[in-house]
Amino acid sequence: MSEYHTPVLLHESIEGLNIIPNGTYVDVTFGGGGHSALILEHLNNDGRLIAFDRDNEALENRINDKRITYVNHDYRWLRNFLEYYQAVPVNGILADLGVSSHQFDTAERGFSFRWEADLDMRMDGNIEQSAADVLNEFPESALQSIFTTYGEVKNARSLAQAIISARKLQAFKTTGDLLAVLDKVMHKSDKRNKYYSQVFQALRIEVNQELKSLELFLEQSPAVLAPGGRLVVITYHSLEDRLAKNFINKGNFKGKEEKDLYGRPIKPLETVNRKPILPGEIEIEENPRSRSAKLRIAQKPHE
Repeated sequence: MSEYHTPVLLHESIEGLNIIPNGTYVDVTFGGGGHSALILEHLNNDGRLIAFDRDNEALENRINDKRITYVNHDYRWLRNFLEYYQAVPVNGILADLGVSSHQFDTAERGFSFRWEADLDMRMDGNIEQSAADVLNEFPESALQSIFTTYGEVKNARSLAQAIISARKLQAFKTTGDLLAVLDKVMHKSDKRNKYYSQVFQALRIEVNQELKSLELFLEQSPAVLAPGGRLVVITYHSLEDRLAKNFINKGNFKGKEEKDLYGRPIKPLETVNRKPILPGEIEIEENPRSRSAKLRIAQKPHE
């Protein structure tokens, strides 16, 4: 499993779940199965684990254990499937966001700029639109918005214009086609790999609607958690971390406190750790991809 994806903040996240041996838990990003395997170690024979992953390849890492149920769907359908499997309420939910090492390292998936490959970036086969489709079909204004919002690209406007001009001559098909344009519009002061990463991140988020899925997932979490149940979220970039932080701390995605008719804060979850838990130096050295990770823990109040 470690060859597929090295789990980040493994022990810290499992500790954050505060596992009850006979409880019901959800791993909404199964990936290589590292977090799920450790959750199972903390459960007795009456415990239960529901594992989500939208990527068919991730479920090739299935753990042969009668206590685990696999759901090959986006975690935006959290409540639907938990109700279908009669698993509500649950005692804890774990979400390790972002892209797995396997997805990055599989050249033909097109997630990385390190290889010449088709501009795909789809996390599951149910998505009709690839990254190439976005580049070839979206209007300039939409492309600019994607690069600004999802990649925080400084020259998003000139990049969008360059893409429109380039596709008039030849359709985008491969990562190399995109890199050729990026090299032309990138500022001399920009660090090449960082700039590439920002653009590829923006396209990946758009193709997979990652932030929308995250919002829908977070909104459903309090309803399926039992009182005292924990929500543990590991984020890797500021966009998803802002959503998780605001929802946990304020109960919404704007980050501003909202009150009901009686003046009470509308806040379905309590913050367990005020500051995010970060990976230590040893973990970062062993797994450089963990360096940007932030772990946040919330709990549903006891009634």
